[in-house]
Amino acid sequence: MFSEAVASGGGSLQPLDETTKGLLWVSPSGADQLHEILERYPGIEWVQLPWAGVDAFATVLATLASRGEGSRPVVTSAKGAYSEPVAEHALALLLGTMRELPRKAREARWQEERTGMSLFGRHIVLLGAGGVARAFLDVVAPLRPQVTVVRRSGGDVPGATRTVTSDQLHAVLPDADAVVVAAAATTQTAHLIGQRELDLVPDHAVLVNIARGSLVDADAVLRAVSEGTLFGAGLDVMDPEPFPNDHPIWQEPRIVITSHSADTPPMTAPLLARRIRTNVASYVAGETLLGVVDVEAGY
Repeated sequence: MFSEAVASGGGSLQPLDETTKGLLWVSPSGADQLHEILERYPGIEWVQLPWAGVDAFATVLATLASRGEGSRPVVTSAKGAYSEPVAEHALALLLGTMRELPRKAREARWQEERTGMSLFGRHIVLLGAGGVARAFLDVVAPLRPQVTVVRRSGGDVPGATRTVTSDQLHAVLPDADAVVVAAAATTQTAHLIGQRELDLVPDHAVLVNIARGSLVDADAVLRAVSEGTLFGAGLDVMDPEPFPNDHPIWQEPRIVITSHSADTPPMTAPLLARRIRTNVASYVAGETLLGVVDVEAGY
């Protein structure tokens, strides 16, 4: 599939050597090997990475950042390519936790009391303003929520009720009915949602994370849900992955963990092939590539 994408984009897939100009890295790991290749073949002008998140290659990006803009390859990721399936999964987790589907399914008996919350007209605090966040705004729009987007830089986000910068996160959390994490994983966003932030949200609020596990303190989430200060949580990503099977979070009925399945290989392979085809065509034509990574910012 990827070979055909290169050919249809007007490129030629060849073995790696001193004439290589573009490098397609379709493995989600192997940062050390990639670093060695880039050191060995300084003529490489463009590197395509496979995922929207590039945290697995943080060491490579840091090394490239130290080279200076004129002496390093352009790095592109798949950011934006997988937005729709991930946004779909975020909505599924959000509805599932608000409707208490994990607990009710686990108990497997007729409930004595009808419980759960509707998402219609609720206030969602959405962390991030990238492709997944924008796709989420599209899929959740029919439910007419009020959405506050929290992003690193200023500027309105289409579809959001309002947009604030990261330093205002604590100010908007007390009014949240739901918090959806869709921000990039960097050293600055580690445990962006921790005990302090969870203490600020109302008891009826739910948390969904479809970004990276490092952004959310899982132990703090377990504590908040167990103590009743957070209604529930849907976590597609954990830190580390795979997450330990003996961790007590698996036993909490109001938390559902979906083992990083928001974008499965059958979903992402054709989308990555489409990105490769587009970027190969752009590279051949000398045009701007999609998904360019800011190696200094790390995403």
